[in-house]
Amino acid sequence: MIERRAGIMSAVLFGAMLTVSGMSVAQTGRDAFSQPQPTLSGAERAIFRSGQSLFHQAWIVAPSREQPDVDGLGPLYNRLSCIACHIGNGRGEPPRGTPDVMRSMVVRLSVPGSDNHGGPRPHPAYGDQLNPDGIPGVPGEGKAMLVWHDFVETLEDGTRVPMRRPELRFRDLAYGPLGSDVLASVRIAPPVFGMGLLEAVPETEILRRASSGSGDAIRGRINRVWDIVSGTSMVGRFGWKANQPGLSQQVASAFRDDLGITSRIRPDENCAPGQTACLTAPSGGRSELSDRQFDAVMFYMRALAPPLRRDTANPRVRRGETLFAAIGCASCHVPTQPVTPGNAGTTEIHPYTDLLLHDMGEGLADHRPDFAAGGRDWRTPPLWGLGLTAAVGDQESYLHDGRARTLTEAILWHGGEAQRAGASFRALSADDRNALLTFLNSL
Repeated sequence: MIERRAGIMSAVLFGAMLTVSGMSVAQTGRDAFSQPQPTLSGAERAIFRSGQSLFHQAWIVAPSREQPDVDGLGPLYNRLSCIACHIGNGRGEPPRGTPDVMRSMVVRLSVPGSDNHGGPRPHPAYGDQLNPDGIPGVPGEGKAMLVWHDFVETLEDGTRVPMRRPELRFRDLAYGPLGSDVLASVRIAPPVFGMGLLEAVPETEILRRASSGSGDAIRGRINRVWDIVSGTSMVGRFGWKANQPGLSQQVASAFRDDLGITSRIRPDENCAPGQTACLTAPSGGRSELSDRQFDAVMFYMRALAPPLRRDTANPRVRRGETLFAAIGCASCHVPTQPVTPGNAGTTEIHPYTDLLLHDMGEGLADHRPDFAAGGRDWRTPPLWGLGLTAAVGDQESYLHDGRARTLTEAILWHGGEAQRAGASFRALSADDRNALLTFLNSL
């Protein structure tokens, strides 16, 4: 059985998952983020492989008599497949050159104001995302590039840390100027493993943490967002600003916005009202992603296992874990979350997130509201799998726009509510900093 209700993991997946080791996989190589949860039956593994194939599928232009099951690309799109952005099911990567076009990132667009459901108001000519490519006869919307500005941070012990700040630029805009009132936000593709487990964190737990707070000026908040299926506002838990209420809407929106592939949840093409060629382009049918395919992808996403922690008995890892809590990192990157797996009892996961929004300061601000999320707000990203980033991808890229090339850089960008924790990190001795980083790399 494949559970379709948002926020609930299929009981089949959770049948024997009563310990963390039962949900995680001790894989450390290139495929560390691509493993199924180990309790799947043979039949479930077959569904997992079907969903995996669709996640890797390079979609083609419609109509196709030879491959009608995988046509429908575009009319506008960002990449040809899901895996092209979520490299190895992990993070995307920012451009390496200066300037260079984005490959596994997107740019969200809006103008001041809100749509009918309180979300961002789409740009009138480009919609809510810049898609650089189009199928034959449909102009791509334009190219987004990042120009890097280098600088150096000096820690209290004199250690110099190379840093960089991104500047967003556009070229080849096909539908006219963006305008002076455009609100743009660069987003790197996030890891996709473990999302089914995050979906199973009870909403009551997210609300409890938001209402109780953590003290020390830590004020985690929920983002209440529009749920397309239920037609109501719900607690957001996915996306860089927690702007998606559940995994099904997250997946359907990614297929539609990034690939131009429609589904039962997002049945309309991603064309702005004035994009005539896009609106009249051939379609792969309604919906281009069949219900069977959508369910297989959903099963795959829900069954992707987080990697098992490593080196937990190492004294330096233990010391780093103590420091992680002592300087305040665990106030937002909450180590443990309860999970309610249908009727199979309750277990815990260790994603190191509270799934809440936090003001991260002006340095990371995009100044683009997203439902209740303000321009300085970001959802606490999970840290599980952090130490395997370099093993899975071609480079390390952290934070919402990939600006941080090391964990040290990422921590130094923490401001706002995380200002005190960032300052405490700067004040640590080199030995203590290395212990903390050793702990983070064990996750």
